[in-house]
Amino acid sequence: MAIAIGLDHIVRSYGPMRAVDDVTLDIRAGEFFTLLGSSGCGKSSLLKLIGGFDRPTSGGVLFDGRDMAGIPANRRPVNTVFQSLGLFPHMNVAKNVGYGLKLRGLSGAALKAKVQDALELVELSGFADRDVNLLSGGQRQRVALARALVMEPGILLLDEPLTGLDERLRQQMRDEFGRLHKRTGATFILVTHNQDEALSLSDRMAVMHKGRIEQTDVPARFFEAPANAFVARFIGIDTLLKPENISISGGKAIATIAGQRVNATFSGATPPSGALVAIRPDRIEFVPAVEESTETIELKVVENIYRGLSHDVTLAFADGQRVVLTTSADATPPLPGESVRVRLKPGAALLIDRSGIPALAGGDE
Repeated sequence: MAIAIGLDHIVRSYGPMRAVDDVTLDIRAGEFFTLLGSSGCGKSSLLKLIGGFDRPTSGGVLFDGRDMAGIPANRRPVNTVFQSLGLFPHMNVAKNVGYGLKLRGLSGAALKAKVQDALELVELSGFADRDVNLLSGGQRQRVALARALVMEPGILLLDEPLTGLDERLRQQMRDEFGRLHKRTGATFILVTHNQDEALSLSDRMAVMHKGRIEQTDVPARFFEAPANAFVARFIGIDTLLKPENISISGGKAIATIAGQRVNATFSGATPPSGALVAIRPDRIEFVPAVEESTETIELKVVENIYRGLSHDVTLAFADGQRVVLTTSADATPPLPGESVRVRLKPGAALLIDRSGIPALAGGDE
């Protein structure tokens, strides 16, 4: 049965350093939730506090409203798949999967049936007697998943389980996690630094930075309304521009950048003070020279880089601020030094808070 998780002002300190810094978060029962962030941001520390492998310095962890203080990891309705997997090398697949059930006192035909069901769930039927040391990386990952799922946990924690796998296998196992979540109905919490995994799997996700949660939302909202400059950069919106001024009229904003006016959107009643203009790379395009259009800006080509499936074309405003536009690999990119016209589609320019990132162009925080 899926379990809801509540984190109430969680702090985990190590001397003067706070690995988790006053985190309050509600994760719904049956949700696939992802903690996304770079190494050292506190996401794995938070996962350990949920799993009972560590205790908070202050604050509370609640499962369906019940305070879990003092409840050890082995008594929580939680199972964890770690990056290292932790399979027992001296046991075959079936014994690895059934180990937890055996500790609970299950044996004989009942144990065998449970193990078989778990192996079928992860598509490893017929592997019960295999030596785990002779399995591929993906098969070992599936054994670790089966071992966790056979316990029928209300919460499944996934601590960067795909790190170390090649890209093709990562994609395969990522899809497997999504399938298993739908079949089991448990609450899944994934810790990862991989943006693709977070976006493709999550019902909701949180971006963490320096022990704090910068933003929690459904994946699409991170692109439509990033909370600040750090979040925008982290999810791949790299173009952050400093406007000369911003005018607001009728709930709409116009930002002036190097003398050129750009329509922009913002969240809330008013844009943040000293806002930056973030440009979504998927909503900017070249305008052919022969096409008449009034909603354009003129930029100069700095460089273009071939990326295999696309070209990244770097463009500059008159004041030196830069925008990167991605175009098809089949298209012929303009040459450095050329002046080009560019159209920003609706929602391309976002006014966002400049906090959470050091030293932008112009020396601003």
